[in-house]
Amino acid sequence: MAFSLGNVESRLAKNAYEVDEGNPHIEVNQEIAKATGTGKLLTKICPAHVYREEEDGTISVEFAACLECGLCRQMAAPGALIWHYPEGATGIRFREG
Repeated sequence: MAFSLGNVESRLAKNAYEVDEGNPHIEVNQEIAKATGTGKLLTKICPAHVYREEEDGTISVEFAACLECGLCRQMAAPGALIWHYPEGATGIRFREG
């Protein structure tokens, strides 16, 4: 008997998000991100695709979809991101490990 985990997108769709709209847990320092190339890097490495480069070259963040994996924190140049854990009872709630 074969066991299938399904594809990543279908599993991620089962997660629940409690978003604190007025209190984003990720912000981008546009000057540092641009000067270091961090902005373009974030658009490529984020597994949830929360970073997007806008037409004017700034990096926008859709923090509500963040998986809180921390990859952006590890890869960003120092000072390029302002990141803190979401307030209690907000953020992602994984329903399938």
